[in-house]
Amino acid sequence: MTKLKITGLNLDIIWKDKSANFNLIEKEFASEEADLFLLPEMFPTGFCMDAAEIADRSNECLEWMKRFAKTKNAAVAGSVSVEEQGKFYNRLYFVKPDGGYDFYDKRHLFSYSGEDKIYAKGKERKIVEYKGVRFLLQVCYDLRFPVFSRNKDDYDAILYVANWPASRVEAWRHLLKARAIENLAYVFGLNRIGKDGNGLIYEESSLVFFADGKEISNRKSNLVSAELDLNQLKSFRKKFAFLNDRDNFEILP
Repeated sequence: MTKLKITGLNLDIIWKDKSANFNLIEKEFASEEADLFLLPEMFPTGFCMDAAEIADRSNECLEWMKRFAKTKNAAVAGSVSVEEQGKFYNRLYFVKPDGGYDFYDKRHLFSYSGEDKIYAKGKERKIVEYKGVRFLLQVCYDLRFPVFSRNKDDYDAILYVANWPASRVEAWRHLLKARAIENLAYVFGLNRIGKDGNGLIYEESSLVFFADGKEISNRKSNLVSAELDLNQLKSFRKKFAFLNDRDNFEILP
């Protein structure tokens, strides 16, 4: 496959109500077809520091994602608060239609909100291949740290799922575009909308960029989508082989 369609949901997350959010997502995506469905950061609960209350201990969220992927015959990705061996993680799952899955634990924890006091930091950079496209998985605050997402010529697209408030949304918009340009990659940044349980406001700001910085997002109601064309990307990288001149960075623990 040389083309892949991604559709994301600008979800107004219902605070700490997993079942309600699952139902809302199913309703919003009911008539949609895509290769990959994308959901915001902590889509079942909202970005909440009450980890002991909201964390998925029984794989409830993962099992729902598996059922959703099977029903839609498509992949689904989004982040969930989970508990594992006594530690909490902000975990981005990438679930495939056959029930197989990969995950990435958020590395850069948002100390401004105290996330680093509650959640454990992920240690592994994660790339997932699906239908011929290599995806780098990232969560929200990771966007501010370009060395961690530096393209080693090992991925084609970056997925950012977020709860990025309207008060800082200009940084979100500019950094997404910068990540696409500097890494010669597609970038799909999916943000939530509405108001969370902490009173923070989120505006519609999900964006998709091609490797040259051009926005390629398509919008319909609360959905944002884009088609990734691998042949177009390969041709662009061949013509502008800037990655050949990149610096080599070593990510330390």
